[in-house]
Amino acid sequence: MELKMEHLSKQFKGKRAVDDVSLTLTQGVWGLLGANGAGKTTLMRMIADIMTPTDGAVFYDGKDIRKMGEAYRELFGYLPQDFGYSRDFTVKDYLEYVAALKGIPIRETAKKIDHLLEILTLSDVKGKKIAKLSGGMKRRVGIAQAMLNDPRILVMDEPTAGLDPGERVRFRNFISEFSQDRIVLISTHIVSDIEYIATRNAIMKAGRIVAVGATDELVKEMEGKVWTCTIPARELASYEMRLRIINQRSEDDGQVSVRYLSETPDISGAVAVQPRLEDLYLWYFPQANLKEEEN
Repeated sequence: MELKMEHLSKQFKGKRAVDDVSLTLTQGVWGLLGANGAGKTTLMRMIADIMTPTDGAVFYDGKDIRKMGEAYRELFGYLPQDFGYSRDFTVKDYLEYVAALKGIPIRETAKKIDHLLEILTLSDVKGKKIAKLSGGMKRRVGIAQAMLNDPRILVMDEPTAGLDPGERVRFRNFISEFSQDRIVLISTHIVSDIEYIATRNAIMKAGRIVAVGATDELVKEMEGKVWTCTIPARELASYEMRLRIINQRSEDDGQVSVRYLSETPDISGAVAVQPRLEDLYLWYFPQANLKEEEN
């Protein structure tokens, strides 16, 4: 099973949002990493066959998805950044409505809905109107609707937006288990969401795929570029002017421990440390503020 993008591009007025992307997704969880505006959402909308490419095509097991039509939609699940719903819909009403749209037999609908509500800890609010739920609960309803038809391909755009840390952990565990014999693509700029569950990752920047590989393979690129040391707190500002400091922690005696990215040690006594996917992300996107993005 594979989902293959061949020379996929999308041109809007004055902007090429996706620029000649070729990528083959195989079974397992894939992370699509990139800063806001990198082109991730546009790429996913073309994969979902709800946006027509300017150039190129998407193929599922060798078949053009645009020619597959209903057959493709039956095996596809999609969570956009914003999913639409009537303000009068309760959680249960909405999921029954989506199930009907997806052609799920009535005799199976209740069982599927109850199963997903339990997994996503929404059973207690199934009778409440979606409009009155918290942001995190609404997001979990969106995840449930994407999975109602037990899709072979599941594509989710920023699925953990609004989820608290505990909900994120449950989501990651659920997706890791669900991904057996399926293709799951998760678009995010929150690296921790996919660092431990993604089989492979694709990094997107300015409409292009700039790196593809397993987490361990990608992180090797950062070996010898991630450093840590302790400096006087009074000198922190001057170091921030010339170094890409990504973490800092106040210590005793007016000292600060810093973690920074650099081709060379730069600071006497600095020690190279094991890189993480977050370090790679910040190497590609130096303006990203992970703390703000995760809140």
